[in-house]
Amino acid sequence: MNVKKELEKVTGGGEGLYFNNIELDPQKIQAVMINEVVPSDPSQDFYGQADADYLKTTIPLFQKAGAKVTTIDDILHMGIYITNAVKTPKSQYTIEKNVIEDNLPYLEKELALFPNLKVIMLMGDVAKKAFNRIAKKETKKHIVPSTATYKIRSSEFYYGSIRVMPSYIMTGGNLLIEKSKMQMATEDIATMLSIIKSES
Repeated sequence: MNVKKELEKVTGGGEGLYFNNIELDPQKIQAVMINEVVPSDPSQDFYGQADADYLKTTIPLFQKAGAKVTTIDDILHMGIYITNAVKTPKSQYTIEKNVIEDNLPYLEKELALFPNLKVIMLMGDVAKKAFNRIAKKETKKHIVPSTATYKIRSSEFYYGSIRVMPSYIMTGGNLLIEKSKMQMATEDIATMLSIIKSES
């Protein structure tokens, strides 16, 4: 299955949208990690070039969590798919509520592609807001409270049988500076790895 082709069925190939142009077996994906927003240069995204900016922080996070990975393909082979909540590059420092809303149909379709999910990781507040809006359509409530992540990241939240884990943004230079957030994101990824390992 090609993810981009599946998502273009929702949009009819919408202008300015960037979807992951990768082939994968949806049955093998056990975890989805939702990051904030696509970069302005698609080659710097998770499935872009080998030394893409988004991988410069993502790969080390996985390695610190104990995963023997050096490429995005290694992560995919573990049954973990990474995507962005917002499919258009941001034009301002913050991402407006209406931009998140506009992108919900694509993220909702994307999550629905994977029938065997055990974990959804929400990497940052934008991912948390987007996922809560999707879940609320079905459950009539937010899955994850809008409380500071460090206060709730150890709590267990579920969307049906899927564990939902709030964590921190996994991209950007700030992550390298904010050592505590990097440490917490590493711990959260380690927890996710143990869940999919125990249930596989």
